[in-house]
Amino acid sequence: MKKLFAEFFGTFWLVFGGCGSAVFAAGVPDIGIGLLGVSLAFGLTVLTMAYAVGHISGGHFNPAVSFGLLAGGRFPAKDLIPYVVAQCLGALAAAGCLYIILNGAGVVDFSKPGAFATNFYGEAVYNGKAFSMGAAFLAEFLLTAFFLIVIMGATDKWANGKFAGIAIGLALTLIHLISIPITNTSVNPARSLSQAVFTGGLAMSQLWLFWAAPIAGGVVGGLIYKFLLQRDTAEVAD
Repeated sequence: MKKLFAEFFGTFWLVFGGCGSAVFAAGVPDIGIGLLGVSLAFGLTVLTMAYAVGHISGGHFNPAVSFGLLAGGRFPAKDLIPYVVAQCLGALAAAGCLYIILNGAGVVDFSKPGAFATNFYGEAVYNGKAFSMGAAFLAEFLLTAFFLIVIMGATDKWANGKFAGIAIGLALTLIHLISIPITNTSVNPARSLSQAVFTGGLAMSQLWLFWAAPIAGGVVGGLIYKFLLQRDTAEVAD
């Protein structure tokens, strides 16, 4: 049960810190944190929680990571559904808190794509560019696959595990720097679900992609590391 609480609170922190920075701090005139700040915020949430509770649950905080670690042989199948449920509940709880705080300002407009840090495709939200469904799927797929490769490599028994949280947090920062203008960056189905539930409309209708692409990417990334990159005892002996 402690593992599930760790996943709940870790995912809560990821959504509250990452999406919260996007909702409240990104667009403040003159002093807003912008794309770089939001990217760092997401990375810092994972970095901090990796060290806070990673030793309890493994620090997934993301259904795509759980699926990827399962495919990579690092996670038991019996724990998959409980982890995903805990992650989604943590994300929803965080989004609920953000929603309450945002409503404290008296005005909430969720009509525009990307509102409330939701994910999207086919909409010109940044720089007048609208990326197609296929482009969005490919971006989410590739970035999640590489995220899993980083995670599995950084936590490998042959790696220096003390720095794993830093590598993983910086990887998520880089992912957001690349893909915020494309999809507002998911690579995490729980994070996409939580924001879409409170906005409905476009975000809910497009939610399938932000489950399918990250999970598929996570599985492929886990398999790539397991079969193409992971060292075995025989290789070390040689």
